[in-house]
Order: sequence, then structure tokens, then C-alpha cells
Amino acid sequence: MTDEQKVFIPPKRINTDYPVIDTDPHWRRAFRYARPDDWAYGAGMAAVGPAFMLTTERYAPSFSGKGAFGPVFRLSCAIGLIAGAALVYQRSCLRFYGWTENDREVKMDMREMVDKVKKGEPLYGHTELTPYMQGVAARNSRYSALMANIVPWANFANHNQHGVDTAKYYQQAERELEAEKLTGGR
Repeated sequence: MTDEQKVFIPPKRINTDYPVIDTDPHWRRAFRYARPDDWAYGAGMAAVGPAFMLTTERYAPSFSGKGAFGPVFRLSCAIGLIAGAALVYQRSCLRFYGWTENDREVKMDMREMVDKVKKGEPLYGHTELTPYMQGVAARNSRYSALMANIVPWANFANHNQHGVDTAKYYQQAERELEAEKLTGGR
């Protein structure tokens, strides 16, 4: 077979420098795992619009009447808050995808999932979706944070397709339960 005849099939997984935690994190989980510096960047992003409005109003007032500035300023505050929240979500998701340093999140994920295994809870939450609809939900929101500036989309559904091997959680829970048995539950 020549090189021209070979079919290129991309890998199922994208190679990353850091461990992949989840390719489709639920929006609540992404915000829970956000770091303080993510929130600082988000606050900065949220403040840009209103600060720009106040600055331009001070140096170049809008002579369009007394009541014109207030509604536009409130709108810029609302848009700034949405943009700040989107930035926090995106920065957190990049760590879930393994594209930025995520040692803290890997440890948090392992602890959270092992605790769920020990309690007998489903790893990614309860759902009433059929397996087919879970797949649809996963396909629609997987890696959605990458284009959040164009189409603001997130995972709002609990499903079982997150692009990671969940056996590691069960194995760790087994090891911890065995260690607890040996030490007498201390």
C-alpha cells in the first residue's frame, strides 16, 4: 500500500501534556473546580466593559439626554458578567481537557469520584436520559468550551460519556477499602 492509498484516521484521543480528566465536564463541576486565579481573570473581564463606559462618559459625555447612560451602562455590566463567567468556565475546562496544568484538579477528581464509588453513587450523577440521548448530549457538548466565544454552550446533562477510563476510580476505591480493612477503619 502506498502513502497515497493510506486512509488517515485521527486518533480517538487528542494528545495532551497533562492527564485528561473529562472531555465534557458538567457546568457545575467546571465552576466548582475553578481556581481563584480563574475567578480573578473573570472579574477582570467583567470589569472591562463598565470601566470603558465610565471612562468614555467622563472624557466624552454622551449628550443624548440624562437617561441614556444608565440603561447602556447596566447592559454593559450584564454583558461583562456573562463574559467573565464564560472566561472562568473556559479556563477551568481547559484543565479538564488536559491542555493546561491540572495537578490540583486531577487530585480533586480522584477524591470526588472515589468517594462516589464508595457510596455506590453514579460517577457522573443521576439521569433520566436514555443511553441514546446521553450520547446525543455528549456529542453536542464535548469540547464545547473551545468555541464558547462563538457559540456559548456547556454540558447541562448528566451522562456517562466523558472520554476517560473510569476503572481507575474503582481500582483506587478498592485499594482504599482494602487499606481500611487492614488498619481497622482508622
